[in-house]
Amino acid sequence: MQAMAGPMSTNNADTYLVEEIQKGSQSAWRELISKYSGRLLAFARARTSSLSDAEDLVQDTFVGFLNSLGHYDPTRSLETYLFTILRYKLYDLLRKRKPNLLTEPEDASEWWDRIVPGNLETPSVVAAQAEATKQQSQLLGELLRELIHDFRDRSAFEDLQVIELIFFGGKRNLDVAELLDIDQKAVAGIKFRAIGKLQKYITERDPTAIACLDESQAEITVSNVWREQRLTCLKRSTLGSHLLGVLEEPWNAYTQFHLDVVACPMCLANLGDLETEQDDPASPDPDRFFQSSVGFLKKSD
Repeated sequence: MQAMAGPMSTNNADTYLVEEIQKGSQSAWRELISKYSGRLLAFARARTSSLSDAEDLVQDTFVGFLNSLGHYDPTRSLETYLFTILRYKLYDLLRKRKPNLLTEPEDASEWWDRIVPGNLETPSVVAAQAEATKQQSQLLGELLRELIHDFRDRSAFEDLQVIELIFFGGKRNLDVAELLDIDQKAVAGIKFRAIGKLQKYITERDPTAIACLDESQAEITVSNVWREQRLTCLKRSTLGSHLLGVLEEPWNAYTQFHLDVVACPMCLANLGDLETEQDDPASPDPDRFFQSSVGFLKKSD
């Protein structure tokens, strides 16, 4: 059983939905809301004090998506894009209520939002930089995916857990050793071998294409690419099997690790959505979000 979903597993269906929405299709818009409203609401409810706040945030997220539809990049995960909008909406809400407790969100602004009065960079230069960043991020994602698949195919889940905590979670070797209850030297060895494999993958590529590892571009980091491309996120079917207690080992142990130790917010939101469906199939009500946002559909053209 395969637990991790590649970024292209749902992209074709989502791309079709977005294309239909861009044409003004209400049925496609209703389908998108039905598909994503539950997991967005689960994410928002875990971070707000009231259901009404969470519902308002999800409604604003869908409206925000329609308003930014012209900028949507179809190569990007639609789910990640929606969660990014939701995080900004949540940040704005919390900033108004507790301004002294917050810092800027981690996600970098899109390039079209970075053009401000007085900026010496022209829009064409900024756009070119953004395209280079996109290509570099995609290449780094491919290299990391090869590494992850190597561990997965060999059922080397301890190695996978180590690199996920180090490369994605930013944990120190000592922290990883304590979290996984293994020797610190073993952690260092796994990290050393993983870096060696990445370097091997790089040397097998066209050297002119490896500008992706230029550390001068701060947004191109392993952590950001891992998060954006959801390299180890779990399929909803895997989460459903885990929830029902029928997921086989070693996938079940890895799923528990990803939820409890990594605490992936998107997978936790998906799990919360599935739990809600199990407990109360009538909640949430996608039609409410559809009715409150459909008026913005044609405005996005």
